[in-house]
Amino acid sequence: MTVIAEVHGTTATGYEKVRDAFAAAVSAEEDLGAQLSVYAKGRPVVDLWTGPGVDGDSLFANFSSAKGAAHLVAALLVQDGVIDLDTAVAHYWPEFAAEDKGSITFRDLIAHRAGLIGVDGGFTIAELADDRALAARLAGQKPYWEPGTAFGYHAYVIGALTGEVVRRVTGRSIQEWFEQRVRVSYGLDYYLGLPEALEARFVPVEAMRPAPADPAPVDPHSLLGIAFNYNAAEPVGLVDFGNSRLVHALGPTSSGGVGNARGLAKMYAAAVHQVDGREPLLRKETIAEFAGVSMSGTDVVVTQPDHFGLGFEAPSVRYPLLGDDAFGHSGATGSYSLADPGSGIGYSYLRNRFSATGGGGAVENHELLRAAVGAAQAE
Repeated sequence: MTVIAEVHGTTATGYEKVRDAFAAAVSAEEDLGAQLSVYAKGRPVVDLWTGPGVDGDSLFANFSSAKGAAHLVAALLVQDGVIDLDTAVAHYWPEFAAEDKGSITFRDLIAHRAGLIGVDGGFTIAELADDRALAARLAGQKPYWEPGTAFGYHAYVIGALTGEVVRRVTGRSIQEWFEQRVRVSYGLDYYLGLPEALEARFVPVEAMRPAPADPAPVDPHSLLGIAFNYNAAEPVGLVDFGNSRLVHALGPTSSGGVGNARGLAKMYAAAVHQVDGREPLLRKETIAEFAGVSMSGTDVVVTQPDHFGLGFEAPSVRYPLLGDDAFGHSGATGSYSLADPGSGIGYSYLRNRFSATGGGGAVENHELLRAAVGAAQAE
């Protein structure tokens, strides 16, 4: 017998079906901790949560949602003319030219086309938490495929690679840019570097329930194994990584953001619409450059088709009801956060437990987005 989860929070008039969809989704898993936030045309319309010890202010490990925040900074710097997409990375970061990487452009890099998905021998958890340490090791690494000929998910490292270019050009880290230009400006409850004083609001990550009976082994020397650090002497489990105070404190920009659905939904809303009386962060031409599919084909790491723009995922591939100019990023637990300029929504669904459907967006995002986009379009 299904136990109906207790749902808290509010929805604006016309968004009642979003609450119904959320209640159905979270009732499918006993004691799931989850949050859902939606902005429509710059204003909050959905703010819901459920689960033991969870409220609207609770903070979750967002894993790869950090990539969206990091590449919002990158898009702003490209928009400002500070970084050029078609300039070689080695122009900004000379050490990167080692092992015949001198021709890789910044566009190739942030489109996951560089082939630099990890390093021989893998990383320690201390390195995975530290973007500067990752960048130093990656600079001397030979690519795992010919750059520009394919794309593959740079799971733990794309933010560090992007961030080192940002640091070399501006003298400031992505974390610093995000904090000053985005997070503080909009009062976002989302952090690339969580202050210790806020740690008490963190809801721990949980493993999938029930655990898979016989998970298929991953070849540590395959592209998937290298990208997810299975080739390390002591591979780091995602639950331990997501719950690590060191990771929270340093805020690695590929995988270490911490925050709530309110913060991420507002961030994406602010990217494409007026929020708090401010003009959208991104101009239409910048969105057109960074959103949408940047290279057709199949990801050679995770074997998904056509799913990357520049830095962001192209969510319309997975969720066809979204526009081709939608952009965002999933998180390892099955979370998804995005902007859809056509419907005017900023959306974030967060979970504290790994989904049985794996990373890349839990299956319930389909119905949650259908309800949210439908309500926004009906206004």
